[in-house]
Amino acid sequence: MTPNSDPTVQPVPASVVRQVDAADSTLHNPKYAVISIGSNLGNRLETLQGAVDALEDTPGLRVKAVSPVYETEPWGVEPDTQPSYFNAVVLIRTTLPPASLLERGQAIEEAFERVRDERWGPRTIDVDIVSYQDVVQSDPGLELPHPRAHERAFVLIPWHDVDPSGTVPGRGSIVELLAEIDEDGQGEVVVREDLELVLPD
Repeated sequence: MTPNSDPTVQPVPASVVRQVDAADSTLHNPKYAVISIGSNLGNRLETLQGAVDALEDTPGLRVKAVSPVYETEPWGVEPDTQPSYFNAVVLIRTTLPPASLLERGQAIEEAFERVRDERWGPRTIDVDIVSYQDVVQSDPGLELPHPRAHERAFVLIPWHDVDPSGTVPGRGSIVELLAEIDEDGQGEVVVREDLELVLPD
């Protein structure tokens, strides 16, 4: 799938842009961040929407855009051993530093009873910081950008939908990275035209 071939991508209505920009005015010097959310247990769409709503309810954070929903096979496991994932990307503006944003993401995971029994295990919700402004760091608790974001189509494709000119700091533009993934044939990412995540009011 090429990044420009998806006919389902719709521009954000101007009224919504104005509303979110007005909300941004309550934040002092906000930073731009990209959040990836995914679920393969329970009511996946409802859980993703709950995560979006919880992000918007976070003091010092405003949701700017939410991508279409994509369905993907689980990463790093044998085929047909887990349910498929619903994935999406959320663009935010925030005054929270990266460590606090990570804590908020983990709190959302806990609220939806995320279990961490095994690596690559099934989960009710995954909330990952993909990138934070242009920060590049390798702290033990939080590596930025996400160390595998540049090779994951289920992150890059929805990110491209809401930010076509986006870049993964230190790795390159989304367009370039998607071309490399397409060439390697890594995984299938299918847009779910019948599903939609709603930008919070």
